[in-house]
Amino acid sequence: MTADASSAVVNRLLVTIAAVIVIIAGMRAAAPLLVPFLLALFIAIIIAQPLAWLRRRRVPSVLAMLAVMGSFVVFMMLLALLVGSSVDDFMRDLPQYQARLHESTAGLMVWLEQRGLALSPDFMNNFFDPARAMKLVTGIISGMGGILTNGFLILITVIFLLMEGASLPGKWRAAFREPESSLAHMRTIMDNINHYMGIKALTSLATGVLVALWLWVLGVDYPLLWGVLAFLLNFVPNIGSIIAAVPPVLLAMIQLGPWPALLVVLGYVVVNVVVGTILEPRYMGKGLGLSTLVVFLSLVFWGWVLGPVGMLLSVPLTIAVKIALDSNESTRWIAIMLGPKVAPGRE
Repeated sequence: MTADASSAVVNRLLVTIAAVIVIIAGMRAAAPLLVPFLLALFIAIIIAQPLAWLRRRRVPSVLAMLAVMGSFVVFMMLLALLVGSSVDDFMRDLPQYQARLHESTAGLMVWLEQRGLALSPDFMNNFFDPARAMKLVTGIISGMGGILTNGFLILITVIFLLMEGASLPGKWRAAFREPESSLAHMRTIMDNINHYMGIKALTSLATGVLVALWLWVLGVDYPLLWGVLAFLLNFVPNIGSIIAAVPPVLLAMIQLGPWPALLVVLGYVVVNVVVGTILEPRYMGKGLGLSTLVVFLSLVFWGWVLGPVGMLLSVPLTIAVKIALDSNESTRWIAIMLGPKVAPGRE
């Protein structure tokens, strides 16, 4: 390779890196506007399936749209009404719970000190402060509440996306000379995201219902709130279920004692093992097409760029990026690196 060709490659690489950095910075700055649109996009992808099913049954498009959107609005309103009071009560009682957690922590320090293991208060405050878990949950709930304030904008965006979705292939074919290849990639992206979001929504719903029932049986306060939290955080890969379990476990500890708290932990473990390692892989099929490391890194990256909603949508967003990279010969190697382990004989 000549010096000029080598310089051109380096310049092209630097320009690409700079463009990626500018795009990421722009997405982070535009997150308040971008997050509702992305949320509406993925809701539209999920709703598009029942809408298409109604249209195949020869239901008029207007009636099908009204039926699907009406059902979605009723579901969200019922969820808001059922959970809203629990959120208000929990926020009101949160200082009391935090004070009792500090008392329990102080008692634990005394118990350890009597057995010859003295820990400084600074160490406990920095590395073992259960109240921070409650603050983390209130931050997540507040973030979700901020998204719900844009509920009307999201709803209108979903309606327009569904209306435009039917005419998009025709417009695409009219705009480009060879549209079939790009349309095929778009359909692949849509099919993969819809498959993932559909299965994940059902398994997350099962997780939330089972968790709420178990906590209700044990007598833990606000079981519906923790069930909804388990439903939402089940979309967050790797660590979502762990974060969802921390607040009810701590609440059971200060409300009922250590043995009921242990039963809460056992219930979360059983539910997540059954749903997450048995049911979900069975119906998810061949998998996400992403390595485990990439799934975790995508969680960190999209959470940093877009906030809590970015964590919820980290996997489908990364799937879309991977398929887009795979559609171009020059970037296919990046898609391969994002994927799982290559099967023997295909290296």
